[in-house]
Amino acid sequence: MVVPSAEQVSSDAGLLPFRHLDEQLGLTRQFAAALTDRRNLNRIDHSLLEMVRMRVYGILADYPDQNDHDVLRSDPVFKLICNRSIDDADLASQPTLSRFENAVDTPCFFRLADLLLDQFIDSFQHAPRSLTLDLDAFDDPTHGQQQLTFFHGYYGQYQYLPRVMTCAENDRVLNACLLYGTSHPALAAEDDLENVVDRLRQAWPDVKLHFRGDSGFGVPRMYEVCERLDVHYTIGLGMNSRLKRLSENTLNTAVQRFEATGQPQRLFCAFWYRAESWPAQRWVIVKCEANAQGTNRRAVVTNRPGAFILPEAAYDEYTNRGESENRNKELKDGLQADRLSDHRYFANLFRLFLHIASYHLLLGARNVVVAPPSPLPDDPLPTEALPGRRRREWHNRRREHDPLGEGQPCTWRTRLIKVAATVRESTRRVVVQLSSSWPYLDHYRRVAEQFIAGGRFAFDSS
Repeated sequence: MVVPSAEQVSSDAGLLPFRHLDEQLGLTRQFAAALTDRRNLNRIDHSLLEMVRMRVYGILADYPDQNDHDVLRSDPVFKLICNRSIDDADLASQPTLSRFENAVDTPCFFRLADLLLDQFIDSFQHAPRSLTLDLDAFDDPTHGQQQLTFFHGYYGQYQYLPRVMTCAENDRVLNACLLYGTSHPALAAEDDLENVVDRLRQAWPDVKLHFRGDSGFGVPRMYEVCERLDVHYTIGLGMNSRLKRLSENTLNTAVQRFEATGQPQRLFCAFWYRAESWPAQRWVIVKCEANAQGTNRRAVVTNRPGAFILPEAAYDEYTNRGESENRNKELKDGLQADRLSDHRYFANLFRLFLHIASYHLLLGARNVVVAPPSPLPDDPLPTEALPGRRRREWHNRRREHDPLGEGQPCTWRTRLIKVAATVRESTRRVVVQLSSSWPYLDHYRRVAEQFIAGGRFAFDSS
Protein backbone atom coordinates (compact mmCIF):
# COMPACT_ATOMS: atom_id res chain seq x y z
CA MET A 1 0.00 0.00 0.00
CA VAL A 2 1.37 3.39 -1.02
CA VAL A 3 1.09 6.00 1.73
CA PRO A 4 0.99 9.63 0.50
CA SER A 5 3.94 11.68 1.72
CA ALA A 6 3.31 14.42 4.23
CA GLU A 7 6.47 16.19 3.09
CA GLN A 8 6.51 19.39 1.04
CA VAL A 9 7.57 18.16 -2.40
CA SER A 10 8.04 19.76 -5.82
CA SER A 11 9.04 18.64 -9.30
CA ASP A 12 10.55 22.02 -10.24
CA ALA A 13 13.41 22.53 -7.78
CA GLY A 14 15.63 23.71 -10.63
CA LEU A 15 13.82 27.04 -10.65
CA LEU A 16 15.45 28.15 -7.39
CA PRO A 17 18.85 28.99 -8.95
CA PHE A 18 16.97 31.10 -11.53
CA ARG A 19 15.40 33.00 -8.64
CA HIS A 20 18.84 34.03 -7.39
CA LEU A 21 19.97 35.00 -10.88
CA ASP A 22 16.78 37.03 -11.29
CA GLU A 23 17.58 38.90 -8.09
CA GLN A 24 20.99 39.81 -9.49
CA LEU A 25 19.58 40.91 -12.85
CA GLY A 26 16.51 42.66 -11.41
CA LEU A 27 14.49 41.33 -14.35
CA THR A 28 11.09 40.55 -12.80
CA ARG A 29 11.38 43.39 -10.29
CA GLN A 30 11.84 45.92 -13.10
CA PHE A 31 9.02 44.28 -15.05
CA ALA A 32 6.60 44.58 -12.13
CA ALA A 33 7.69 48.17 -11.49
CA ALA A 34 6.53 49.10 -15.01
CA LEU A 35 2.96 48.08 -14.14
CA THR A 36 0.28 50.15 -12.44
CA ASP A 37 -1.52 48.67 -9.43
CA ARG A 38 -5.01 50.19 -9.18
CA ARG A 39 -6.22 47.87 -6.44
CA ASN A 40 -7.13 48.88 -2.91
CA LEU A 41 -3.80 48.64 -1.09
CA ASN A 42 -5.55 47.56 2.11
CA ARG A 43 -7.04 44.47 0.45
CA ILE A 44 -4.06 43.12 -1.52
CA ASP A 45 -3.11 39.50 -0.88
CA HIS A 46 -0.86 39.05 -3.92
CA SER A 47 1.56 41.74 -5.08
CA LEU A 48 2.21 42.49 -8.75
CA LEU A 49 5.79 41.23 -8.35
CA GLU A 50 4.53 37.94 -6.93
CA MET A 51 2.14 37.39 -9.82
CA VAL A 52 4.75 38.38 -12.42
CA ARG A 53 7.12 35.81 -10.96
CA MET A 54 4.43 33.14 -10.91
CA ARG A 55 3.76 33.61 -14.61
CA VAL A 56 7.37 34.13 -15.77
CA TYR A 57 8.74 31.14 -13.86
CA GLY A 58 5.71 29.07 -14.78
CA ILE A 59 6.35 29.69 -18.48
CA LEU A 60 10.00 28.77 -18.02
CA ALA A 61 9.03 25.48 -16.35
CA ASP A 62 6.53 24.50 -19.09
CA TYR A 63 3.37 25.83 -17.42
CA PRO A 64 2.17 28.43 -19.96
CA ASP A 65 -1.48 28.66 -18.88
CA GLN A 66 -3.13 30.36 -15.92
CA ASN A 67 -4.98 27.12 -15.14
CA ASP A 68 -1.67 25.46 -14.26
CA HIS A 69 -1.37 27.73 -11.25
CA ASP A 70 -4.41 26.27 -9.54
CA VAL A 71 -1.98 23.50 -8.52
CA LEU A 72 1.28 25.46 -8.55
CA ARG A 73 -0.08 28.01 -6.08
CA SER A 74 0.52 25.39 -3.36
CA ASP A 75 3.94 24.29 -4.64
CA PRO A 76 6.73 24.97 -2.07
CA VAL A 77 9.26 25.98 -4.75
CA PHE A 78 6.89 28.55 -6.27
CA LYS A 79 6.21 29.91 -2.79
CA LEU A 80 9.95 30.33 -2.18
CA ILE A 81 10.32 32.02 -5.57
CA CYS A 82 7.66 34.53 -4.50
CA ASN A 83 9.37 35.21 -1.15
CA ARG A 84 6.85 33.23 0.88
CA SER A 85 7.42 30.57 3.49
CA ILE A 86 6.44 27.08 2.40
CA ASP A 87 3.85 27.11 5.21
CA ASP A 88 2.33 30.44 4.18
CA ALA A 89 -1.03 30.79 2.45
CA ASP A 90 -1.30 29.75 -1.18
CA LEU A 91 -0.31 31.98 -4.05
CA ALA A 92 -2.70 33.60 -6.55
CA SER A 93 -5.34 31.42 -8.17
CA GLN A 94 -6.26 31.28 -11.85
CA PRO A 95 -9.09 33.87 -11.58
CA THR A 96 -6.74 36.28 -9.78
CA LEU A 97 -4.07 35.85 -12.46
CA SER A 98 -6.69 36.35 -15.17
CA ARG A 99 -7.81 39.63 -13.61
CA PHE A 100 -4.14 40.62 -13.30
CA GLU A 101 -3.46 40.09 -17.02
CA ASN A 102 -6.64 41.88 -18.06
CA ALA A 103 -6.00 44.90 -15.81
CA VAL A 104 -2.87 46.10 -17.66
CA ASP A 105 -3.56 49.47 -19.32
CA THR A 106 -2.04 51.20 -22.34
CA PRO A 107 0.61 53.30 -20.51
CA CYS A 108 2.02 50.07 -19.06
CA PHE A 109 2.77 48.77 -22.54
CA PHE A 110 4.77 51.88 -23.40
CA ARG A 111 6.77 51.41 -20.19
CA LEU A 112 7.32 47.71 -20.93
CA ALA A 113 8.52 48.58 -24.45
CA ASP A 114 10.94 51.13 -22.96
CA LEU A 115 12.06 48.51 -20.44
CA LEU A 116 13.06 46.12 -23.22
CA LEU A 117 15.36 48.78 -24.64
CA ASP A 118 16.69 49.83 -21.23
CA GLN A 119 17.56 46.23 -20.35
CA PHE A 120 19.14 45.73 -23.76
CA ILE A 121 21.36 48.80 -23.36
CA ASP A 122 22.31 47.78 -19.81
CA SER A 123 23.34 44.33 -21.04
CA PHE A 124 26.49 45.83 -22.61
CA GLN A 125 29.41 46.66 -20.35
CA HIS A 126 31.02 48.78 -23.08
CA ALA A 127 29.56 50.70 -25.99
CA PRO A 128 29.36 48.38 -29.01
CA ARG A 129 30.86 49.52 -32.29
CA SER A 130 28.17 47.86 -34.40
CA LEU A 131 24.87 46.03 -33.92
CA THR A 132 22.77 43.87 -36.22
CA LEU A 133 19.00 44.09 -35.76
CA ASP A 134 16.77 41.29 -37.06
CA LEU A 135 13.02 41.71 -37.44
CA ASP A 136 10.75 38.74 -37.94
CA ALA A 137 7.18 37.60 -37.34
CA PHE A 138 5.71 34.20 -36.52
CA ASP A 139 2.22 32.78 -36.67
CA ASP A 140 0.33 32.27 -33.42
CA PRO A 141 -2.76 30.06 -33.92
CA THR A 142 -5.81 30.86 -31.82
CA HIS A 143 -8.71 28.61 -30.90
CA GLY A 144 -11.40 30.83 -29.42
CA GLN A 145 -13.03 34.23 -29.67
CA GLN A 146 -9.92 36.32 -29.05
CA GLN A 147 -10.10 39.92 -30.19
CA LEU A 148 -8.39 40.80 -33.51
CA THR A 149 -7.83 37.21 -34.59
CA PHE A 150 -8.69 36.54 -38.22
CA PHE A 151 -8.35 33.67 -40.66
CA HIS A 152 -5.06 33.81 -42.55
CA GLY A 153 -5.21 32.14 -45.95
CA TYR A 154 -1.50 31.33 -46.18
CA TYR A 155 -1.28 29.67 -42.76
CA GLY A 156 -4.79 28.23 -43.02
CA GLN A 157 -5.82 29.14 -39.47
CA TYR A 158 -7.23 31.81 -37.18
CA GLN A 159 -4.25 33.53 -35.62
CA TYR A 160 -2.32 36.45 -34.22
CA LEU A 161 0.95 37.56 -35.82
CA PRO A 162 3.55 38.45 -33.15
CA ARG A 163 6.59 40.38 -34.41
CA VAL A 164 9.86 40.68 -32.51
CA MET A 165 13.14 42.49 -33.11
CA THR A 166 16.27 40.75 -31.83
CA CYS A 167 19.95 41.61 -31.75
CA ALA A 168 22.37 39.18 -33.41
CA GLU A 169 25.19 40.11 -31.01
CA ASN A 170 23.47 39.05 -27.75
CA ASP A 171 20.14 37.44 -28.80
CA ARG A 172 18.02 39.82 -26.72
CA VAL A 173 14.60 41.10 -27.78
CA LEU A 174 14.54 44.88 -28.29
CA ASN A 175 11.00 45.36 -29.50
CA ALA A 176 7.80 43.32 -29.69
CA CYS A 177 4.28 43.84 -30.96
CA LEU A 178 1.19 41.71 -31.51
CA LEU A 179 -0.32 42.22 -34.96
CA TYR A 180 -3.86 41.23 -35.85
CA GLY A 181 -4.29 37.92 -37.63
CA THR A 182 -4.26 39.03 -41.27
CA SER A 183 -1.85 41.94 -40.86
CA HIS A 184 1.04 42.54 -43.23
CA PRO A 185 4.23 41.72 -41.26
CA ALA A 186 5.68 45.15 -42.06
CA LEU A 187 2.72 47.06 -40.60
CA ALA A 188 4.21 50.09 -38.77
CA ALA A 189 7.58 48.31 -38.67
CA GLU A 190 9.30 51.50 -39.80
CA ASP A 191 8.00 53.30 -36.69
CA ASP A 192 9.29 50.55 -34.40
CA LEU A 193 12.67 50.58 -36.13
CA GLU A 194 12.96 54.35 -35.91
CA ASN A 195 12.13 54.29 -32.20
CA VAL A 196 14.77 51.62 -31.55
CA VAL A 197 17.41 53.41 -33.62
CA ASP A 198 16.77 56.73 -31.85
CA ARG A 199 17.15 55.12 -28.41
CA LEU A 200 20.32 53.26 -29.37
CA ARG A 201 21.88 56.38 -30.88
CA GLN A 202 21.06 58.31 -27.69
CA ALA A 203 22.99 55.73 -25.69
CA TRP A 204 25.77 55.17 -28.25
CA PRO A 205 26.03 58.03 -30.78
CA ASP A 206 28.76 56.33 -32.83
CA VAL A 207 27.24 52.84 -33.08
CA LYS A 208 26.87 51.44 -36.59
CA LEU A 209 23.55 49.71 -37.16
CA HIS A 210 22.63 47.04 -39.67
CA PHE A 211 19.03 45.91 -40.24
CA ARG A 212 18.02 42.52 -41.68
CA GLY A 213 14.59 41.24 -42.64
CA ASP A 214 13.03 38.72 -44.98
CA SER A 215 11.03 39.62 -48.08
CA GLY A 216 7.98 40.35 -45.92
CA PHE A 217 9.75 43.58 -44.95
CA GLY A 218 10.82 44.38 -48.50
CA VAL A 219 8.55 47.41 -48.83
CA PRO A 220 9.61 50.94 -49.88
CA ARG A 221 8.99 52.54 -46.50
CA MET A 222 11.48 50.17 -44.83
CA TYR A 223 14.22 51.08 -47.30
CA GLU A 224 13.44 54.77 -46.91
CA VAL A 225 13.55 54.83 -43.11
CA CYS A 226 16.86 52.94 -43.09
CA GLU A 227 18.38 55.35 -45.61
CA ARG A 228 17.09 58.38 -43.72
CA LEU A 229 18.45 57.08 -40.39
CA ASP A 230 21.81 56.02 -41.88
CA VAL A 231 21.17 52.35 -41.14
CA HIS A 232 22.72 49.72 -43.39
CA TYR A 233 20.14 47.14 -44.47
CA THR A 234 19.90 43.78 -46.21
CA ILE A 235 16.31 42.78 -46.95
CA GLY A 236 14.92 39.87 -48.93
CA LEU A 237 13.36 40.66 -52.28
CA GLY A 238 10.75 38.49 -53.96
CA MET A 239 11.77 37.15 -57.36
CA ASN A 240 9.86 38.51 -60.35
CA SER A 241 10.11 38.12 -64.11
CA ARG A 242 12.54 41.02 -64.51
CA LEU A 243 14.91 39.75 -61.80
CA LYS A 244 14.77 36.30 -63.37
CA ARG A 245 15.65 37.75 -66.75
CA LEU A 246 18.58 39.73 -65.33
CA SER A 247 19.97 36.67 -63.55
CA GLU A 248 19.28 34.11 -66.30
CA ASN A 249 22.87 33.96 -67.60
CA THR A 250 24.25 33.34 -64.11
CA LEU A 251 21.74 30.54 -63.51
CA ASN A 252 22.57 28.93 -66.86
CA THR A 253 26.28 29.00 -65.98
CA ALA A 254 25.56 27.30 -62.65
CA VAL A 255 23.50 24.60 -64.42
CA GLN A 256 26.26 23.96 -66.98
CA ARG A 257 28.93 23.64 -64.28
CA PHE A 258 26.78 21.25 -62.27
CA GLU A 259 26.15 19.06 -65.33
CA ALA A 260 29.88 19.03 -66.10
CA THR A 261 31.15 18.32 -62.57
CA GLY A 262 28.24 16.73 -60.72
CA GLN A 263 29.01 19.11 -57.82
CA PRO A 264 26.43 21.59 -56.46
CA GLN A 265 26.99 25.08 -57.78
CA ARG A 266 26.24 28.44 -56.19
CA LEU A 267 26.91 31.60 -58.19
CA PHE A 268 26.05 35.25 -57.62
CA CYS A 269 25.24 38.26 -59.73
CA ALA A 270 24.62 41.83 -58.59
CA PHE A 271 23.26 44.89 -60.35
CA TRP A 272 21.43 48.17 -59.92
CA TYR A 273 17.67 47.68 -59.98
CA ARG A 274 14.66 49.92 -59.63
CA ALA A 275 11.12 48.72 -59.01
CA GLU A 276 8.21 50.91 -60.12
CA SER A 277 7.50 51.98 -56.51
CA TRP A 278 11.12 53.00 -55.81
CA PRO A 279 12.26 56.61 -56.30
CA ALA A 280 15.80 55.51 -57.23
CA GLN A 281 17.91 52.47 -58.06
CA ARG A 282 19.10 50.11 -55.34
CA TRP A 283 21.74 47.38 -55.29
CA VAL A 284 20.34 43.86 -55.68
CA ILE A 285 22.19 40.56 -55.22
CA VAL A 286 20.81 37.33 -56.69
CA LYS A 287 22.01 33.89 -55.61
CA CYS A 288 21.70 31.19 -58.30
CA GLU A 289 21.99 27.53 -57.27
CA ALA A 290 22.03 24.32 -59.28
CA ASN A 291 22.17 20.88 -57.66
CA ALA A 292 20.56 17.46 -57.75
CA GLN A 293 17.30 18.91 -56.45
CA GLY A 294 17.08 21.41 -59.31
CA THR A 295 17.64 25.17 -59.44
CA ASN A 296 16.96 27.91 -56.94
CA ARG A 297 17.20 31.70 -56.99
CA ARG A 298 16.99 34.15 -54.09
CA ALA A 299 17.45 37.93 -54.08
CA VAL A 300 18.23 40.62 -51.51
CA VAL A 301 18.39 44.39 -51.73
CA THR A 302 21.11 46.09 -49.71
CA ASN A 303 23.04 49.31 -49.17
CA ARG A 304 25.96 47.73 -47.30
CA PRO A 305 29.24 49.14 -48.67
CA GLY A 306 30.89 45.72 -48.91
CA ALA A 307 28.05 44.36 -51.03
CA PHE A 308 29.35 46.24 -54.07
CA ILE A 309 32.70 44.42 -53.85
CA LEU A 310 31.84 41.03 -52.33
CA PRO A 311 28.18 40.21 -53.08
CA GLU A 312 28.58 36.57 -51.96
CA ALA A 313 29.84 37.60 -48.51
CA ALA A 314 27.02 40.14 -48.17
CA TYR A 315 24.44 37.49 -49.03
CA ASP A 316 25.96 34.96 -46.61
CA GLU A 317 25.84 37.56 -43.85
CA TYR A 318 22.14 38.01 -44.60
CA THR A 319 21.48 34.27 -44.29
CA ASN A 320 22.89 34.40 -40.76
CA ARG A 321 19.59 35.98 -39.81
CA GLY A 322 18.42 32.41 -39.47
CA GLU A 323 19.54 32.78 -35.86
CA SER A 324 16.74 35.31 -35.34
CA GLU A 325 14.34 32.61 -36.51
CA ASN A 326 15.79 30.40 -33.77
CA ARG A 327 14.83 33.08 -31.25
CA ASN A 328 11.29 32.99 -32.63
CA LYS A 329 11.32 29.22 -32.39
CA GLU A 330 12.36 29.41 -28.74
CA LEU A 331 9.62 31.90 -27.98
CA LYS A 332 6.88 30.15 -29.94
CA ASP A 333 7.67 26.48 -29.34
CA GLY A 334 10.13 26.27 -26.43
CA LEU A 335 8.38 28.88 -24.25
CA GLN A 336 4.89 28.49 -25.78
CA ALA A 337 4.34 32.07 -26.82
CA ASP A 338 1.67 30.66 -29.12
CA ARG A 339 -0.62 30.15 -26.12
CA LEU A 340 -2.13 33.65 -26.15
CA SER A 341 -5.56 32.44 -25.09
CA ASP A 342 -7.09 35.42 -23.27
CA HIS A 343 -10.14 37.03 -24.85
CA ARG A 344 -8.90 40.64 -24.81
CA TYR A 345 -6.22 41.72 -27.26
CA PHE A 346 -4.33 43.76 -24.66
CA ALA A 347 -4.26 40.84 -22.24
CA ASN A 348 -2.67 38.70 -24.95
CA LEU A 349 -0.16 41.44 -25.75
CA PHE A 350 0.77 41.45 -22.06
CA ARG A 351 1.20 37.68 -22.15
CA LEU A 352 3.64 38.11 -25.04
CA PHE A 353 5.74 40.39 -22.82
CA LEU A 354 5.63 37.76 -20.05
CA HIS A 355 6.96 35.14 -22.45
CA ILE A 356 9.75 37.51 -23.51
CA ALA A 357 10.66 38.09 -19.85
CA SER A 358 10.87 34.32 -19.38
CA TYR A 359 13.10 34.08 -22.44
CA HIS A 360 15.40 36.81 -21.10
CA LEU A 361 15.69 34.96 -17.79
CA LEU A 362 16.77 31.83 -19.67
CA LEU A 363 19.14 33.88 -21.81
CA GLY A 364 20.73 35.34 -18.66
CA ALA A 365 21.29 31.82 -17.36
CA ARG A 366 22.90 30.71 -20.61
CA ASN A 367 25.26 33.68 -20.55
CA VAL A 368 26.39 32.83 -17.01
CA VAL A 369 27.13 29.13 -17.56
CA VAL A 370 28.37 29.29 -21.17
CA ALA A 371 31.61 27.35 -21.63
CA PRO A 372 32.43 26.97 -25.34
CA PRO A 373 35.16 24.54 -26.39
CA SER A 374 38.47 25.77 -27.76
CA PRO A 375 38.63 26.40 -31.52
CA LEU A 376 39.46 23.50 -33.79
CA PRO A 377 43.28 23.14 -33.93
CA ASP A 378 43.41 22.72 -37.71
CA ASP A 379 41.40 25.89 -38.40
CA PRO A 380 43.55 29.06 -38.38
CA LEU A 381 40.47 31.18 -39.10
CA PRO A 382 38.16 32.48 -36.36
CA THR A 383 34.90 30.60 -35.95
CA GLU A 384 32.85 33.34 -37.63
CA ALA A 385 35.00 33.06 -40.79
CA LEU A 386 34.79 29.28 -41.19
CA PRO A 387 33.11 27.95 -44.36
CA GLY A 388 29.61 26.54 -44.04
CA ARG A 389 30.39 22.85 -43.39
CA ARG A 390 33.22 23.57 -40.95
CA ARG A 391 31.06 26.10 -39.13
CA ARG A 392 28.28 23.53 -38.70
CA GLU A 393 30.84 21.05 -37.34
CA TRP A 394 31.97 23.66 -34.82
CA HIS A 395 28.43 24.41 -33.67
CA ASN A 396 27.62 20.71 -33.32
CA ARG A 397 30.79 20.22 -31.27
CA ARG A 398 29.86 23.20 -29.12
CA ARG A 399 26.38 21.87 -28.39
CA GLU A 400 27.83 18.54 -27.27
CA HIS A 401 30.48 20.22 -25.11
CA ASP A 402 28.22 22.91 -23.63
CA PRO A 403 24.60 21.62 -23.53
CA LEU A 404 23.40 24.33 -21.13
CA GLY A 405 25.24 27.29 -22.66
CA GLU A 406 23.72 26.34 -26.02
CA GLY A 407 20.58 24.73 -24.60
CA GLN A 408 17.04 25.27 -25.78
CA PRO A 409 14.30 25.59 -23.11
CA CYS A 410 13.59 21.85 -23.29
CA THR A 411 17.27 21.11 -22.55
CA TRP A 412 17.24 23.33 -19.48
CA ARG A 413 14.05 21.68 -18.27
CA THR A 414 15.33 18.13 -18.61
CA ARG A 415 18.81 18.85 -17.26
CA LEU A 416 18.10 21.39 -14.55
CA ILE A 417 14.54 22.59 -13.90
CA LYS A 418 12.58 19.33 -13.73
CA VAL A 419 14.09 17.72 -10.64
CA ALA A 420 12.07 16.24 -7.78
CA ALA A 421 12.89 17.58 -4.35
CA THR A 422 11.69 17.64 -0.77
CA VAL A 423 11.67 21.11 0.78
CA ARG A 424 12.13 21.70 4.50
CA GLU A 425 12.26 25.08 6.18
CA SER A 426 13.61 26.08 9.57
CA THR A 427 14.08 29.43 11.21
CA ARG A 428 17.51 29.93 9.67
CA ARG A 429 17.49 28.13 6.36
CA VAL A 430 15.62 26.17 3.70
CA VAL A 431 16.91 22.70 2.77
CA VAL A 432 16.05 21.44 -0.70
CA GLN A 433 16.76 17.70 -0.83
CA LEU A 434 17.18 16.57 -4.43
CA SER A 435 16.60 13.09 -5.71
CA SER A 436 19.93 11.21 -5.50
CA SER A 437 19.08 9.15 -8.60
CA TRP A 438 18.77 12.19 -10.85
CA PRO A 439 21.34 11.83 -13.69
CA TYR A 440 22.10 15.57 -14.02
CA LEU A 441 23.22 16.43 -10.49
CA ASP A 442 26.55 17.70 -11.81
CA HIS A 443 24.70 20.24 -14.00
CA TYR A 444 22.69 21.36 -10.99
CA ARG A 445 25.77 21.81 -8.80
CA ARG A 446 27.50 23.79 -11.54
CA VAL A 447 24.58 26.16 -12.01
CA ALA A 448 23.82 26.50 -8.30
CA GLU A 449 27.42 27.41 -7.53
CA GLN A 450 27.42 30.13 -10.19
CA PHE A 451 23.97 31.56 -9.43
CA ILE A 452 23.83 31.32 -5.66
CA ALA A 453 26.34 33.16 -3.49
CA GLY A 454 25.42 32.61 0.16
CA GLY A 455 21.77 33.05 1.05
CA ARG A 456 19.58 30.79 3.15
CA PHE A 457 19.14 27.97 0.63
CA ALA A 458 21.04 24.68 1.03
CA PHE A 459 20.88 21.87 -1.53
CA ASP A 460 21.32 18.27 -0.45
CA SER A 461 21.58 15.33 -2.86
CA SER A 462 22.59 12.65 -0.34
